[in-house]
Amino acid sequence: MQKYDVVIAGAGPGGLASAMLLARAGLKVKLLERKSQPGGRTSSIEANGFRFDLGPTFFLYPRVLGEIFETCGRHLMEDIPMVRLDPQYRLIFGSRKSGEPQQELNCTPNVEQMETALAKFCPADAANFQRFLSENRHKLAEFRPILESPFNNLKDTLSLPLLKLLPLVRPWASVDGDLKRYFSDERLRLAFSFQSKYLGMSPFRCPSLFTILSFLEYEYGVFHPIGGCSAVSEKMAEIAQELSVSISYDEPIEEILFEGKQVVGVRTPTGTLQTKRLVINADFAAAMEKLVPNRLRPRWTSQKLAKKRYSCSTYMLYLGIDGRYDHLAHHNIYISGKYSENLADIETRHRLSADPSVYVQNASITDPTLAPAGQSTLYVLAPVTHQHANVNWDVEKSRFRGVVMQQLAKLGMGDLEGRIRYEKVVTPADWQHEHAIYRGATFNLAHNLLQMLHLRPRNRFAEIGGMYLVGGGTHPGSGLPVIYESARITSKLLLEDMGATLPTISPRNAPLHDDHSHDRHLVAAT
Repeated sequence: MQKYDVVIAGAGPGGLASAMLLARAGLKVKLLERKSQPGGRTSSIEANGFRFDLGPTFFLYPRVLGEIFETCGRHLMEDIPMVRLDPQYRLIFGSRKSGEPQQELNCTPNVEQMETALAKFCPADAANFQRFLSENRHKLAEFRPILESPFNNLKDTLSLPLLKLLPLVRPWASVDGDLKRYFSDERLRLAFSFQSKYLGMSPFRCPSLFTILSFLEYEYGVFHPIGGCSAVSEKMAEIAQELSVSISYDEPIEEILFEGKQVVGVRTPTGTLQTKRLVINADFAAAMEKLVPNRLRPRWTSQKLAKKRYSCSTYMLYLGIDGRYDHLAHHNIYISGKYSENLADIETRHRLSADPSVYVQNASITDPTLAPAGQSTLYVLAPVTHQHANVNWDVEKSRFRGVVMQQLAKLGMGDLEGRIRYEKVVTPADWQHEHAIYRGATFNLAHNLLQMLHLRPRNRFAEIGGMYLVGGGTHPGSGLPVIYESARITSKLLLEDMGATLPTISPRNAPLHDDHSHDRHLVAAT
């Protein structure tokens, strides 16, 4: 029986970051991945010469992963060439009433140009853009230590530093409600709040803290890694192996072994591994139901998991096409003219909208490595309800494709159907059954106030000795930068429990700081 200091279940971004950090600290690490490649939801789909990201396509706030790389003796922007996008994305606002034209907003990190673009919608709102940036810059600076700290109990949540921040983070307000202090035009509030979908939530329900999401884009940039976000996962796996992490692909954990309430090992199709420390980087609810008996998780029994609130899901089209759409931006978002109705269909009615919002990544205009010469890739995402009895995807898969294709025409792709040379569809049912995501909720547990901080599954899993969590299902939450932070929090807790520490970062290799010094490391696509 092989023995390891720590076994990590899942080579998603959180598992990979944890593997790097723990190996850097000198531990003997085994990383088990049930798929044949690293990345989890941040992996790739490759077929017929086309390459797509399976999940995330935005790379934001490189500071966190940059510091993890520096801790491991590497430099993020040198290891993974990235392009900072301008415009960051193109928004198309659908017609709100018959006869009203669509309106377009190209969102740029250039403050003066952005103010000019906003003024076309509402001059008074444009004048508030810099105040929005300034106040969110302060909010992030004050709240960042909270997001970088574990929350092990209620006492941590009721700590004096956090209580002092309540007037700043306004937990009683939603993202949309907070944005009303800056933007009176509903469309501009949508331009600064659609990012709540990165958490799988509506801006009308998402806590106001998360206005920092759109701020991060303007302050630190929206990046495209050459090869896609999956290239980041692949490089992390490579670095982990250089740090002596043993990675096994196509090797799912079939059983976690316990002595009482203590982890003592895992069983896979190839044998048993002995360890007293297990890091789970898998969908939290799905992993609990499959691998941990109810009796060992009284706060998170299957009955209690069923009553929790979950994020939306996504309907996906991965299209390889002839030619390119050079008139489109890298990121394009059609926002439904009936946005509130669309959100209600997703979150409360659990039905499919006739006018859904749709996101399209047109990455080949930036990155020619993703498709054969003369061809390009389109990544299409429509937020939809997570798995629910109201929607039968065996019936709706084909019909809803037609709805999505109609929306793409509104983005300027009316001739798309005849140009498709490769196509893959992923529905919420596929997310659940093929990718082991509870209810197909691609952004994990929702981020409402009753499922954050110490009320979220904890990085050091309280019910079971030797079990730790990383990923979107634990603190601080979903989104790549936050998942990387969860790995850093969890790794520090695990090492603390072992009486070990991470090496300090040498001044010579200072990490990516908030002064935008990383910009000089950007590499343009050629």
